[in-house]
Order: sequence, then C-alpha cells, then structure tokens
Amino acid sequence: MEANENFFEKVYAVVKQIPYGKVTSYGAIAKVLGAARSARMVGWAMNAAHNLEDVPAHRVVNRKGLLTGKHHFDGTNLMQQLLESEGVVVVNNQIMNFETVFWEPEIKKEP
Repeated sequence: MEANENFFEKVYAVVKQIPYGKVTSYGAIAKVLGAARSARMVGWAMNAAHNLEDVPAHRVVNRKGLLTGKHHFDGTNLMQQLLESEGVVVVNNQIMNFETVFWEPEIKKEP
C-alpha cells in the first residue's frame, strides 16, 4: 500500500498546481508522473482526495472533458458548480471550451 500512497501524494502535488479556471485529465497527470498507463490510478487518487480540502479534484476530468468523477462529490452537481464558479462552461457533464481551459501539467524542478 505504501507505493500507492506515495503515488497518490505525487498526484495531489500535480493537482494542487492546476490554475483556477483550468482543468486537466487523469491521463495527463499520469503521463507527467512517468506512469502514462496509470490514468485509472490517478482516478483512484482523486476518489481518495474527497476529504482533502487543498486538492482541487473538481479540476480533473477525462481526456474528452467529461465530468466522469462527478459521482464522488457530495451533492448532485457539485463538481459542475465548482467548475462553473471558476468560469468553466459545462453542458451535459461536458466541458464546452475544453481546449481553451485545458492545462498541461509539468513537473516543477526543485531549486
């Protein structure tokens, strides 16, 4: 389990960098962590993050801009409401301006 916890922490470090009003995908996070085939593990990390207030999990969507993780949020449309409060347009669980609001993660080098 320790390896998973370490991976989850790395995921959270990336998610905390997502700018306000932007989104990224499970796969983009997995790729930047050097685990390109681990998008599902990133999803598990996001599911486990629902009690972590400093991890903006609502900003992580699937590669097509769908709010696939919305059922992990309290309330029917909380994920959509959080995104919309940041100016992201969502219709039928789909981010409308996905290319415009997509943020490509990168690993920040330690000084």
